[in-house]
Amino acid sequence: MGIVLGIESSCDETAAALVDSGRTILAQRIASQDDFHRPYGGVVPEIAARAHAERLAPLIEATLADAGMALGEVDAVAATAGPGLIGGVMVGLVTAKALAMASDKPLIAINHLEGHALSPRLADPALQFPYLLLLVSGGHCQLLLVEGVGRYRRLGTTIDDALGEAFDKTAKVLGLGFPGGPAVERLAREGNPRAVPLPRPLLGSAEPHFSFAGLKSAVLRAKQAGIHQDADIAAAFQQAALDCVIDRTRLALSLADAPSALVVAGGVAANQAVRGALEALAGEHGLPFVAPPLALCTDNAAMIAWAGIERLGQSDPLDFMARPRWPLDPDAAPVRGAGVKA
Repeated sequence: MGIVLGIESSCDETAAALVDSGRTILAQRIASQDDFHRPYGGVVPEIAARAHAERLAPLIEATLADAGMALGEVDAVAATAGPGLIGGVMVGLVTAKALAMASDKPLIAINHLEGHALSPRLADPALQFPYLLLLVSGGHCQLLLVEGVGRYRRLGTTIDDALGEAFDKTAKVLGLGFPGGPAVERLAREGNPRAVPLPRPLLGSAEPHFSFAGLKSAVLRAKQAGIHQDADIAAAFQQAALDCVIDRTRLALSLADAPSALVVAGGVAANQAVRGALEALAGEHGLPFVAPPLALCTDNAAMIAWAGIERLGQSDPLDFMARPRWPLDPDAAPVRGAGVKA
């Protein structure tokens, strides 16, 4: 049975995990940086990279100790090699290279998005390829047909902002603090989603792409108007975002080639309203709905280790370069207006 050490450092979570090929998480540790970034209302890349550099080595040592293992007992070292904040990615990847070289084990460079894309298979052994994946996080919002390990067909993407970013910016406008997504979700439960008229960008358009920049701007104008309750703004924002997500995902389902399931992954997949709406949509199409446990939605090293398990037998050279951008489907046609986020 294979065992992979996974390392994640693409944003503001320093994480290490050991996962085996039987889908058991042998040990996992995550060090949050929320307290470091809260005064700034968002992640500061330089602070994040410094925290990764200070925390990663003792975190890996503690993770191995939790599992009662030595580094030489793992079969490979997998690390996020991109996309993400390049300083943090480099810290994790360089550490993984050193460990792989010292232990004479293979290095597996993992695309952070692939970690999210494959994480539902860690939790659900019944999930088979191909499946339609909604990947929603602070930096990404995509609809992908996951055909196999390393085989991803992008059906839709955001032309401007990711959904998680829209949640965070809404939280900032409403003064809810950082991290913003969970705070908006909590406040939305107290509000009336129909009390504030907000736009639904790209609703009904011919391609399953997303746009949330206009919705963010509308939230700011609603707050500045001074006539709406914050809870109503939060509820209206969340409902508008949901309407867009479900409309775009419904279209993607009509374009996908016989998916086995509708799957959601990424940080925003922890949002219960998002999960509930997607589960209902899957039911409409007679498909299973699969979402990873909440602990596997946000950035974590278990998903990186699992992606390493899925790629066990492969290896990458020790001069593999960290990548700030790394699309899962490099052959996808550019989306007009999306720029580098395409």
